[in-house]
Amino acid sequence: MKIAVLGLGLMGSGMARRLLAAGFDVAVWNRSADKATPLGEAGARVAATPAQAADGAAIVVAMLADDDVSRAVWTGPDGALDAMAPGAIAIESSTLTGPWITELAAHAARRSVRFLEAPVTGSRDQAAAGALRFLVGGDAATLADARPAFDAMGNAIVHLGPVGSGATMKLANNFLCGVQAASLAEAITLLEKSGLDMEQAMSVLADGAPGSPMVKGVGRRMLDRDYRPHFVVPLMAKDLGYAARALADAGITSAIAAAARARYIEADEAGESLHDISAIVEPLRKAK
Repeated sequence: MKIAVLGLGLMGSGMARRLLAAGFDVAVWNRSADKATPLGEAGARVAATPAQAADGAAIVVAMLADDDVSRAVWTGPDGALDAMAPGAIAIESSTLTGPWITELAAHAARRSVRFLEAPVTGSRDQAAAGALRFLVGGDAATLADARPAFDAMGNAIVHLGPVGSGATMKLANNFLCGVQAASLAEAITLLEKSGLDMEQAMSVLADGAPGSPMVKGVGRRMLDRDYRPHFVVPLMAKDLGYAARALADAGITSAIAAAARARYIEADEAGESLHDISAIVEPLRKAK
């Protein structure tokens, strides 16, 4: 089976490697061509355009930054959809808005291309290990046909319902993650500036009611000042903006989403754009 992967950032590159390891015929494309070179050396065919990658593919998987990039890659000049054969499966795994996912599904239907949305939970390490969880919206029969690809890239599939379900679930998930990390940055800065033993303080947070996997992992990186990217600052700012929009569409005005998003924008503007979201603690540490 030929599978194309569009977008080779922290997540897409790991997903492509898992497909290669599972023995699929993999074509890859990335806007910055240098990111495709290691995949080419590992056995993937490097395409010059999304259309070239998608040509002849039974399944095309996209892992992209935002709605605008997704629109361009699927439907723009040299976009993937026009190159896909009727009956092929388009899988959009990016974190996007519900309205765009609905529109993209309609574009696919006009091309007689089957469509699944499948955003993921997990970050860089889970993508590299094939341990992602896919939050799928779409037709059950299409999901069954795409399962070999999902099984290569992840260890769990949650079929939430029709198209749009996955986007809503993923935005709710990232909303909670983004808010936790932002509040944790403020709490850690308070504790540091109060002179507490930070290892002891972190163990209280991690072992108590606040101790989610997010608090434990991001808190450790904040204390160690280890900002190697798992999930970068501007993408969380984007996700919180999308989540605020989804909340507003549901009649919920979220001051919490806006306040958390401001922390990521602050860190982005302070030079942390290439760093892990744990780096949002740095502007707080430097504040008087």
